[in-house]
Amino acid sequence: MQLTAPASRRTGIRDTDGMAVASFILGLVGLLVLNVFLGPIAIVLATVALARGTKRRGRAWLGLTLGIADLVVLAAFMQADSTISWSF
Repeated sequence: MQLTAPASRRTGIRDTDGMAVASFILGLVGLLVLNVFLGPIAIVLATVALARGTKRRGRAWLGLTLGIADLVVLAAFMQADSTISWSF
């Protein structure tokens, strides 16, 4: 029975590491497209990864920062265009 516990713990850590990397990638892509969707997703994934103790804390923090930056960019372009969305 004890052999399954470390494997499940490793899977949980690997999942949180994946969340940290996914938040970074989604936050980075969200700066260019679909930032209204990708920004909040990046923020949630980074927060969950940090709360669960990911080994990739730097990527999670970058994902969190980029997710917030996505929303700031969206707000700036919405203010400049006076619309709900923005385009190039």
